Amino acid sequence: MGRPPGQKFLRRLSPKLAALRDRLYDEAHDASALAGNLCPAWAQKLGLPAGIPIAVGAFDVHYGAIGSGVAEGTLVKVIGTSTCDVGVVSAHQSVADIPGICGIVKGAILPGYYGIEAGQSAVGDIFKWWVEVVCGGDDRTHVELTQQAAKLAPGESGLLALDWNNGNRTILVDQRLTGLMLGTTLHTQSAEIYRALIEATAFGARAIIERLREYGVPIKRVVCAGGIAEKNPFLMQTYADITGCTMLVAGSSQACALGSAISAAVLAGAQPDFATAEKKMTALKHVAYKPQPAARRVYHQLYRLYRQLHDSFGGLNPQADHAQLMKKLLTLKESARMAKK
Repeated sequence: MGRPPGQKFLRRLSPKLAALRDRLYDEAHDASALAGNLCPAWAQKLGLPAGIPIAVGAFDVHYGAIGSGVAEGTLVKVIGTSTCDVGVVSAHQSVADIPGICGIVKGAILPGYYGIEAGQSAVGDIFKWWVEVVCGGDDRTHVELTQQAAKLAPGESGLLALDWNNGNRTILVDQRLTGLMLGTTLHTQSAEIYRALIEATAFGARAIIERLREYGVPIKRVVCAGGIAEKNPFLMQTYADITGCTMLVAGSSQACALGSAISAAVLAGAQPDFATAEKKMTALKHVAYKPQPAARRVYHQLYRLYRQLHDSFGGLNPQADHAQLMKKLLTLKESARMAKK
């Protein structure tokens, strides 16, 4: 995989990073590398045979992607307090320098592939902030607001939010951005804001998927992992409607641990390669959230308004004219309510 950056490069980022360079490793390895063998002392403590091979460590989300069956054409979304979006492209192909995608590293996830990682700085943390900090609620409040939000039609709240409450990781790469909620009135309810925040994170997810596809990263299926993916069907359906992608859910609730086990199985020779190991050791839950055409049409309109705000406040189009944006939200709100009568 090559050597980490030198002091000169790191100093341009931060003098403190440059000072760390001499304490770092000299060579990076992919998941097929041997870190060492289990010593007798730890073998006794763990109840395992001494001398068994130990694979190198990796980021939790990278092993989580392996545990979710990542392959070329599969995007894995690990949805939790934040979200990581992970894909791979064969190392035999050239990969574009994708604007706004900071993580493109050969061998970072699967040996023989470029690992591509994007993500959102806050997702579940945004919901927690609204429900527990602002509304003073608890786990039960999350459930109640989700149930109330699910009764609303797309566009019915008249709200539009930006999902930058903890900055924007992808595609703007700017931590000095903040959240925004547009369209509130004296009649706005807490569940409407809750839904708008869920929609905002889904709009951010769509922006990432569109950027990846724009630069040739194949995305034929989306597999989701993490607590939110397993516990919140309403959010998953909203993501499907907004992104236009069917949302699948990883079979294991411990995808990161499973990915680590897959790496160990390949290294130990129990499986011949990662593709075979993933096929035998991973699965999907028996649920698929498919885009609903009617919701998709409304969300396509809302997404255009989201991108108007996104590109304007994100600095891509600072001259954007927002004069009609509030009225367009009201029009969508009125249409949604009329359609329910």
